[in-house]
Amino acid sequence: MSTPTDIKLYMEDVGRRARAAARLLARADTAAKNRALLAMAAAVRREQTVLLAANAEDIDAARAAARDAAFIDRLTLTGKSVESMAQGLEQVAALPDPVGEISEVRERPSGIKVGRMRVPLGVIGIIYESRPNVTADAAALCLKSGNATILRGGSESIRSNRSIARCVHEGLRDAGLPEDAVQVVDTPDRSAVSELLRMNQYVDIIVPRGGKSLIERVMAESRIPMIKHLDGVCHVYIDESADLAKAISIADNAKTQRYGTCNTMECLLVHEKIAARLLPPLARIYLAKGVELRCDERSRAIIRAELGPNDDAASLLVKAASEQDFYTEYLAPILSLRLVRDLDQALDHIAKYGSQHTDAIVTEDEACAQRFLREVDSSSVMVNASTRFADGFEYGLGAEIGISTDKLHARGPVGLEGLTSQKFVVFGTGQIRT
Repeated sequence: MSTPTDIKLYMEDVGRRARAAARLLARADTAAKNRALLAMAAAVRREQTVLLAANAEDIDAARAAARDAAFIDRLTLTGKSVESMAQGLEQVAALPDPVGEISEVRERPSGIKVGRMRVPLGVIGIIYESRPNVTADAAALCLKSGNATILRGGSESIRSNRSIARCVHEGLRDAGLPEDAVQVVDTPDRSAVSELLRMNQYVDIIVPRGGKSLIERVMAESRIPMIKHLDGVCHVYIDESADLAKAISIADNAKTQRYGTCNTMECLLVHEKIAARLLPPLARIYLAKGVELRCDERSRAIIRAELGPNDDAASLLVKAASEQDFYTEYLAPILSLRLVRDLDQALDHIAKYGSQHTDAIVTEDEACAQRFLREVDSSSVMVNASTRFADGFEYGLGAEIGISTDKLHARGPVGLEGLTSQKFVVFGTGQIRT
């Protein structure tokens, strides 16, 4: 597969086999899919030593290529993460199977009964970067939802992905399901991604999982509909009626529980009437954790006045915000901060600078909470809770393939139901239309 022609032929073959497998998988019963998932989990546990050895080779290659520490961390498997993979497969097996579910059945005046049946999407292409656990997670969710999948992981994790794929294929064989239901693209050639994005005759949905540059590339090249989000510029707005202790706890957790996730708060909006009471204790928490605050003029003045001119942390970490800061997803211990005069100004700010991912209000005013829920146009909107809860597991979906900020076809964390569609089904007793 050293030439573009070879890659094109290889990817065409992958696509054809995935389409054929999708037809077989769509009619697979729940018991067979669950047997496959449990067999995969058993294989992952049994092959832990092999998986870790393959991953060690990937890590050595990444270090030789001078990859940074954060990249190495995302790439690394441990005994604990291998066990988590196995448990994830078992958790998906325990979830209800959405395929074939019939709902909303209504009898019409003609006597026919019209309902909706949940069905697989078909073939799902998933493009991801350095996290090898995605191979198992994506395979599990696609299998349980009755979809064939083509997985194209990052070239830096290809050895790990191959090893995990062998466990996946063992599980499929044990359950009598087609191995082609889960295919890992077995070449590091970047042109394979371009070919995959053009295979609309075989692939129904593309799911990019990775950084902004990957998603922008997929958006630019794909001929296939996508489930995606580009940025996670998440907000917490603290209203004048907020309980201060609750507000401080939520604002701390939303930013510092983890810095590098798409549901981490990147901008804090505070009602001007409570800023003098809220900001000093909250700023001390942030500064103690090394969080840099990029503030509008008024919030910066309040924090610096409280901490004093000789406070080294205030001097180093409390800075003036630029306009661009409010558009930025930092994925780091950096936070934008702005005071607002009322709920309307907070809503205007979120509409202008937000990314329609996750936004939260802290308030004891029910009317304000309801307005925020109705008017914020994001995939997850929260009242009195940390944005870090925007997650498939936390929402009771069991797991997620990713988060979508699109309006169609799925929105928010995408679990099994988001990997299916609905078709109309009609039941008659011989009716004809007159």
